[in-house]
Amino acid sequence: MADDQNGMEQTEQATPKRLRDAREEGQVARSRDLNTLLLLLAASGGLVSFGGHLAGGLTRQMTSSLSLQREQMFDPKLLAPYLGNVLIEVLLTFAPFLMLLFMVAFVAPMLLGGWVFSPKSLAPKFSKMNPIKGFGRIFSMRAPVEALKAFAKFLVVAVISALLLYARAEDLFLLGSEPVKQGLGHMAAIIGWSFVALSAVLIVIAAVDVPFQLWEHAKKLKMTKQQVKDERKQTEGNPENKSRIRAVQRQMAQQRMMQDVPTADVVVTNPTHYAVALRYDKERSGAPVVVAMGADLIAGHIRKVAMANDVPIVEAPPLARSLYYNAEIGGEIPAGLYVAVAQLLAYVYQLRAVRMPGQRPPEQPDGFPIPDGLQHE
Repeated sequence: MADDQNGMEQTEQATPKRLRDAREEGQVARSRDLNTLLLLLAASGGLVSFGGHLAGGLTRQMTSSLSLQREQMFDPKLLAPYLGNVLIEVLLTFAPFLMLLFMVAFVAPMLLGGWVFSPKSLAPKFSKMNPIKGFGRIFSMRAPVEALKAFAKFLVVAVISALLLYARAEDLFLLGSEPVKQGLGHMAAIIGWSFVALSAVLIVIAAVDVPFQLWEHAKKLKMTKQQVKDERKQTEGNPENKSRIRAVQRQMAQQRMMQDVPTADVVVTNPTHYAVALRYDKERSGAPVVVAMGADLIAGHIRKVAMANDVPIVEAPPLARSLYYNAEIGGEIPAGLYVAVAQLLAYVYQLRAVRMPGQRPPEQPDGFPIPDGLQHE
């Protein structure tokens, strides 16, 4: 199936946005056969259930009408109230049956496609008034297919109706010999059960039509590859622009990170590949926080900023790698590294305590304990 705009094949399934837009325009899958089936089932069930009530009401009206007095027939003042009462009684008699049909007619279309109210579908579309497109729809392949479907359904229903009439012919002929009240009740039962039998045939038709309508609706909403790309650009933005925005965001994040390096207590290095800056706030009494970290060039920049601001730099490759892979900027260090970082900070605080010339600086610990699950090569 070719796309009307650019001739490209519509091979892609409709996206969620495409489905939402189609629904807003009132384009949903519908099955007339399903609606007809449900209405027929409701009508047949109503006749079977309310047949006695309807027959009794009709009997009373027929008896009353046939026993009308001559004065009432020729006196408008008496005839008008009588006809009004007859109309009200007939409506009350058929009210349950009609209410059932109304409810089914209201609910049936929503079973396939759901409830849809689209002001857009009510707006006039001048494109539909184009006679050329109108003739195109008439002489398209869809027209003979729909005509063939309609004829096939008519043929099936006609054959089943003829068989039902043939099977119930004797009962129909016997209606004339039955009393009026009994005959009306019998007639309602015959019609009701005939509708039930006819509905059984329509179940097969609806079972074929519903999947077909769903498939046809999905096929109608299919998109070309270009349409999918254009929609993605509209919803998510141009990929080039998104890349530039992400680059700017990374640059801004790195700038903020570098501004926090001077506030760190120590920078742990690999010594060249990784650098992680840690800060411990004693007043918060929480775990040390990672204020900056990076690899390669960013690690070198962190070291330069740390040296320029007299932040101690400690070479501890295993600890630096573990912090780099298991911690996040702005977050606390993992619980498994509490002991190792505590030893590191203790060493840093001892370094800061060496202020007088000639004082011997403390020796750096040979290694920091790192759990097996947090080690990285």
